[in-house]
Amino acid sequence: MGARSTTPTVGITVSVETVTSGAWTERTAGVPFSYVRAVQKAGGRAVLLVPDASDAAEPHGALDLVDALLVSGAAGDVDPARYGERCHPQTRPVEAPRDDYETALVRAAGDRGLPVLGICRGMHLINVANGGTLEQHLADVLDADVHRGPPGTFADHQVRLQPGSLAARAVGAEGLTVKSYHHQGVRELGEGLRATGWADGDEIVEAIESPEHQFLLGVQWHPEEDEASRLIAALIEEARQ
Repeated sequence: MGARSTTPTVGITVSVETVTSGAWTERTAGVPFSYVRAVQKAGGRAVLLVPDASDAAEPHGALDLVDALLVSGAAGDVDPARYGERCHPQTRPVEAPRDDYETALVRAAGDRGLPVLGICRGMHLINVANGGTLEQHLADVLDADVHRGPPGTFADHQVRLQPGSLAARAVGAEGLTVKSYHHQGVRELGEGLRATGWADGDEIVEAIESPEHQFLLGVQWHPEEDEASRLIAALIEEARQ
């Protein structure tokens, strides 16, 4: 699609949740507007991709609409049954239709060489879609959890990136301060993926990527919440090319 438009279209996956607004409580499909704003600021067109069983079965029609895929974060967690585990008491409500949909999109996007960026839960989804596993609750394995602040508050901490990696090239640095809010993390890497970013101190994986693809990257932090971040702009520039 990039040849038909100078403005790359970025498909952003969304969650489906029960939301109360005024007098109404309804099932609502959406994503924090910070994702949309970050894509628009970087010169892209944001299109929301809502879980759809038909597209999960045949994802290429949905991907024909976009130049890049952004797998967003969310309050919910990837279903641990997908990597052979039962739910930890702290594992938040899972959305099977969303897991099915995003897994299909990620795999198909990889097959066709479409640029893919996963953020927070999106990174977890990419890892699990490729056969990896997750640590369901980091507080169980860390002496001090620096990866989330009080409810509704992002934590700031340091990340180092492998020199020459896609992650380092995309952010334009080999170390940075990130905005973070998560309670899970990568345990075993999925097939074909490598870790290229780690949190200072506890060594939790902060970036994963595929050396077999031009741009398939997952990050644990939230670049859409950081005005100075270059990461989403890097995704859009890749889509433009």
